[in-house]
Amino acid sequence: MNLLFVYGTLKHGGHNHHFMVGQTFVGGAHTAPGYTLFDLGGYPGLVAEPDDTLGVSGEVWSVDDGCLAGLDVLEGTAEGLYRRGPVPLAPPHDGRRVEAYYYLRSLKDRTRVGETWGT
Repeated sequence: MNLLFVYGTLKHGGHNHHFMVGQTFVGGAHTAPGYTLFDLGGYPGLVAEPDDTLGVSGEVWSVDDGCLAGLDVLEGTAEGLYRRGPVPLAPPHDGRRVEAYYYLRSLKDRTRVGETWGT
């Protein structure tokens, strides 16, 4: 199993949450400071931002390899839209290997939304 931090449309209530069916919700989570979200037009992008002091809120899920492969396709990792990599989380998830999807393209004309996407 793989631990994955989700922060946008894959969260409970998000329009892509159905991709998480059959996976295990671990709990709410928050990144360490140094990360923020940008509005990419209906979905968010997580980026490292050294000056950030808040971090990003989301959820941790335990996902199987098949789900993770499908999410890589959804997130466009092969096309260079996102990359999946380790993300440091605040307690109680600190010290665990958890990955997240990081946005890789230009942020020009994109709005910073900060620590929370959606409800």
